[in-house]
Amino acid sequence: MATPLDLDQLATFVTIADTGSFTRAAEEVHRTQSAVSMQMRKLEERIGKTLFVKDGRTNRLSEDGERLLSYARRMLRLNRETLAAFDDNSLEGHVRIGTPDDYADRFLPEIMARFSRSNPRVELSVICEPTTNLVEQIRRGNLDIALVTHDQDKGMSEVVRREPLLWVSSNNHPTHEQLVLPMAFGRPTCLWRRSATEALAEMNREYRILFTSFSATVIIAAVLAGLAVSVLPECALRPGMRVLGEADGFKPLPDCRIGIMRGHTSKPEIVDALARHIAESLDNISVPALVEETGNFDFAAVAYGRGKRLRPGQILPGW
Repeated sequence: MATPLDLDQLATFVTIADTGSFTRAAEEVHRTQSAVSMQMRKLEERIGKTLFVKDGRTNRLSEDGERLLSYARRMLRLNRETLAAFDDNSLEGHVRIGTPDDYADRFLPEIMARFSRSNPRVELSVICEPTTNLVEQIRRGNLDIALVTHDQDKGMSEVVRREPLLWVSSNNHPTHEQLVLPMAFGRPTCLWRRSATEALAEMNREYRILFTSFSATVIIAAVLAGLAVSVLPECALRPGMRVLGEADGFKPLPDCRIGIMRGHTSKPEIVDALARHIAESLDNISVPALVEETGNFDFAAVAYGRGKRLRPGQILPGW
């Protein structure tokens, strides 16, 4: 039977990768540098691969080291999650979470309810800002965890949910039929805005940006008032909206991917527990499903990916 990997060695290995130095890692794990080097030699012997290569006067991860890093992070996280799962009430402290307001409105009630029931002694601080701001807050150490729109180019988050990104207009106004399309978008750094403007250019569709706001509430209000067309993920749809599609002259958009970002924190067990609750909550949250026989929507609990997706041209009445 193969000897199991040593979690202490993996923890030191991850610390070296995060700090970029054997010396700084030794300080972090409260060991001598020679003890850290010995741990890494033993880990390399156990893996049977070279995990570090010389790069001038420093060591960097080899290709095999990079491969091991992702497994090591998962094993350490699972170890913490396992311990927390059997002793949730022991978690105590303060955790800072950030999310855009459109996700906060749809997802936070379920997330906060689940987490607070399991961890009543943990205080949650929540801020609502656009993804670009949240990324900066994470980098500055002002947040422990953030629920963000995943940027594929940067690969900055762990994707936990996918939703269709949809063109939306008002059911009560022919806004989308205007020759010069009035649009409501987030700020220029918004990924949805970028996807929409690229699609409009490919469609050779004239448009003007009438409203720009960080606030999803403002964008939704402009759409419902018939003042503009916008793009929203399925979770952000509201009664009175119409989903536009190819029959209306609008090409499909890339899916919206929602991810978790983690910051450096002195309470990783709390962050791990919250991340687990976020992933489980987003997997269970329901989305609208069409009752085709009546033309109405049944807002039952149909998990995304398991139920019927909204179709272009469908209208969301009040519920």
